[in-house]
Amino acid sequence: MRHHEPVGCFPTGRHYPGIAHLLRVVASGIAEEFAPDHPVSGLRMVSIDTETTGRDPALDRVVEIACITWDGTQIAKRKSWLVNPERPIPKEAFDVHGIGDDEVKDKPTFREIIGEVLAEMEGAVPLAYNADYDRQVLHAELARVDAPVSQKPAAIRRNVEWIDPLVWARELQKFEKSKALGEVSQRLGIVIEQAHRAEHDAEAALRVFLAFLADARIPKTYGAFLQEQRRLARIFEEERRIWRSRMPEVKV
Repeated sequence: MRHHEPVGCFPTGRHYPGIAHLLRVVASGIAEEFAPDHPVSGLRMVSIDTETTGRDPALDRVVEIACITWDGTQIAKRKSWLVNPERPIPKEAFDVHGIGDDEVKDKPTFREIIGEVLAEMEGAVPLAYNADYDRQVLHAELARVDAPVSQKPAAIRRNVEWIDPLVWARELQKFEKSKALGEVSQRLGIVIEQAHRAEHDAEAALRVFLAFLADARIPKTYGAFLQEQRRLARIFEEERRIWRSRMPEVKV
């Protein structure tokens, strides 16, 4: 009599070298407050946006930051802070967000509001449009705070991946020329009351993401969603690298 090998992904008693490592890779980036199979639509999320004195996250400073909290069913809270950057705001930055020196000169510094900001992020998965930028800005400001912080929400943990609607805009609206938040919002019928102000941009980013969730191409569980977001981000970065390599060299 011929004996058949057991079937299935993980047959009882069988050992598959490397499987545990692969599972850890799949689950990487997840905020420990939520299980990998948690529905993405029901996650508690905090949409974060920053306005700054310039475009370099390592050197420029925050002049406004906002947190919009989604409790899994609705927007539960909106909170924003104007921040004294402890330096003049360049005209180029003012022309973008309209926040000037007079508006922030009597406002608290980032160091003075850090406790409030982190409290708003507690217990939620971080989200931002072009998330890498806002994440770098937040971490740079935290690095300037000498004292250790008592709260450590997912947004400031190095191993937690942020949800980024821009990654999905590049995929779901790939044939559209602009993937800027304003244009993506307009195509989805989402109104931004005051573009380039932190609270309004943060809410728009959240609403864009919620609209995208209805698309069948978006995985419905948290772990699978992050895995696919990473895959799409890698594809885009590789395409951008190839595009840059083909650009003609400009001689000065």
